[in-house]
Amino acid sequence: MRRLLPFPVFPFIVLLPLATPAAAQVCAGAAASMARDGRLYGHLPYGDAPPGDLVPAPAGFALHGCLLRRDVIPDLERLLAAAKGDPAVEGQLRALSCHRSIIQQASVFCREHPDAATDADATRAISVAPPGHSEHSSGYALDFAVRPARGCPDAEACMAASTAARWLVRNAPRFGFEMSFPGGNRQNVKWEPWHWRWVGTSASAPGAARARFLFAKARTRFPADPAVDPTVTILRVTPPAFITVPAWVAPKPPRGKRRR
Repeated sequence: MRRLLPFPVFPFIVLLPLATPAAAQVCAGAAASMARDGRLYGHLPYGDAPPGDLVPAPAGFALHGCLLRRDVIPDLERLLAAAKGDPAVEGQLRALSCHRSIIQQASVFCREHPDAATDADATRAISVAPPGHSEHSSGYALDFAVRPARGCPDAEACMAASTAARWLVRNAPRFGFEMSFPGGNRQNVKWEPWHWRWVGTSASAPGAARARFLFAKARTRFPADPAVDPTVTILRVTPPAFITVPAWVAPKPPRGKRRR
């Protein structure tokens, strides 16, 4: 007797990877070639943070408003307190940009670029990630600014020479932040000394597991520098040498002198 299932059964459909890279629509309907790992102009893909996970940054920190994942805030508050109490900073750390939704990122990326004569999207991607491919949409990344700026425009490499930026390089990893795009990174993204992502001080820190899962591909293939817990690569290992040592034999005690 055949047994009837209470619901219809459908065959599984297996989707095979495409042999050629996919195309992504970026600005004004222009198509761009997407790499097999999802990268677009060097930038990895990221989804948008759930609105319920976003909270305002500490008061007085943002220049133009700043929302971040709530898990980031405790470490950020500790970092700002340490920077405020250290005279080596010689200024104040502020937030230039924090969470940007994918829609906001599209408006930033697709605005007119003065040097975009030949390939507009590729030119824009040198300094800003395409929509859907920015760490900012994750809610775990922010751009720092320094005040007073002392003649250095925001989001420019000259920031790296400031004492506040050097303080970040020395201290930010202690608070769970790492520089996503160091100079000469293998991701071929512009050096951004102002851009830092939060991954927690350790894998067991509250909320860190989610952040580390999201950035796992970037952290493995394109390591941050400085990083929170950098991977140490051992280039050469000298094999141990084994030497056979004969068994130790206790010396015989000296014989006493005879009296004459």
